[in-house]
Amino acid sequence: MKLKKLSLRARIFTAMILLVLLASVLIAAVTIYQYNEEAKDYHEERLERKERGIRRSINFAIRETTYPVNTENIPLIFKDEIHDIAAVHNLQINLYDLDGQLLKTSKGVIQKDTLLNCLDVEILNSLANTVDHRYVQKNEVNGQTFQSSYSYITDTKFKNLAILNLPYLENDDFLNRELKEFLIRLGLAYLVMILVAIAFAFLISKYITRSLKTISDKMNEIRLEKRNTKIEIGSSSEEIETLVNSYNSMIDELEESAVKLATSEREQAWREMAKQVAHEIKNPLTPMRLSVQSFQRKFDPNDENIHQKVNEYSNTLIQQIDTMSSIASAFSNFAKMPAQQREVLEVVEVVKLALDIFNEDYIYYLPEEKEIIAKVDKTQLIRVVTNLVKNGIQAIPNDSEEPRIEVRVFSEKDVVRITISDNGIGIAEETKTKIFEPKFTTKSSGMGLGLAMVKNIVETYNGSITFTSQLGKGTTFTVTLPKE
Repeated sequence: MKLKKLSLRARIFTAMILLVLLASVLIAAVTIYQYNEEAKDYHEERLERKERGIRRSINFAIRETTYPVNTENIPLIFKDEIHDIAAVHNLQINLYDLDGQLLKTSKGVIQKDTLLNCLDVEILNSLANTVDHRYVQKNEVNGQTFQSSYSYITDTKFKNLAILNLPYLENDDFLNRELKEFLIRLGLAYLVMILVAIAFAFLISKYITRSLKTISDKMNEIRLEKRNTKIEIGSSSEEIETLVNSYNSMIDELEESAVKLATSEREQAWREMAKQVAHEIKNPLTPMRLSVQSFQRKFDPNDENIHQKVNEYSNTLIQQIDTMSSIASAFSNFAKMPAQQREVLEVVEVVKLALDIFNEDYIYYLPEEKEIIAKVDKTQLIRVVTNLVKNGIQAIPNDSEEPRIEVRVFSEKDVVRITISDNGIGIAEETKTKIFEPKFTTKSSGMGLGLAMVKNIVETYNGSITFTSQLGKGTTFTVTLPKE
């Protein structure tokens, strides 16, 4: 899981838990290191104390002996005393001559071991060359650490008599038990701390991100077509307050821009509509003007065909007047926003009523259910169906051998679907995106407001209108309306 994909709350929560875990591991590591250092210092100091005590006992034995004090007499001087001294200090004692040969040991049996009976040259050189004439050698055998200290024994005149060797076993059992007990207590303490940290991290991350979540939800709800509410947060940090103020300022600016944009778009739309209406009105006026001028020039009361000419002239004017009336009606219907007057209707029956006004025998009504109840305005539903059927009729060529329009009604869960299919010329790809735009039309007459009006009505009821089309094969429009 990538860190970038985690939410801020998860990051804060994870960071706090990792911080506690890292702190516990670090403290445990420092504790173990400190115990090891203390154990090391403890063994070194203990060996030094043992060595000082043994040297005092040896010096006392040398002062009290009746034998001549020299290297050769060391075994005689410490014949019995070496065992007593070793027993008092609980430590083995080995005495070597100045050449490294074993003279006397506190062990009961002398093993014939060259390493034990003769000191290594490196030890003799290190002992002779150090400032305090003391050398400590460390080695490990079978997992146990041993220290061996070497120092000189002198007579009363500080003349070197022999080499004192004290083998010392570093027994860490007691310290290890203490360390283990401490680590167990530390682990329990940090287990409690981790549980507390988890709870605290959960609460603090929730507190920190609560304001951000509110801002995020509000930002997701921003819409240009509606009024957006501002964020009101009682108590928050300075950074969150700054972010909230910026958001509220953005909402004010957005609302102001939306108002200006809506006003501009409305003005532009009405200007375009006015141009279209003026253009459509001019189209029938031109033949009307030409017809009047032609009748004026050719009018002859004595003409025997005068009545026929008057009828032709009247029919031309009536036809153009009807065209202008149709343009005015289309513009009026589009300009009227459909009111959301919902009434309980039997949709199957209303759609059949809408189809009764058509005389074409190739319109087939195929409802899939006998009765479908929905809350829709009856007049507007009829208007939707008639406009779509009329478009289907106009899309079928006059020379079509088998014209066919199918109207189906069915329901799915909480919606009603009405489909109008024709086998007309279809819709070209380049015009599909513009089919619902006002004043767009592919026909030689009309203002192109029919589908725009249908879409307006359907969307007012929170419905939708879609279509599928194949060029040369036909088009199917699907209207979806909620039942409630």
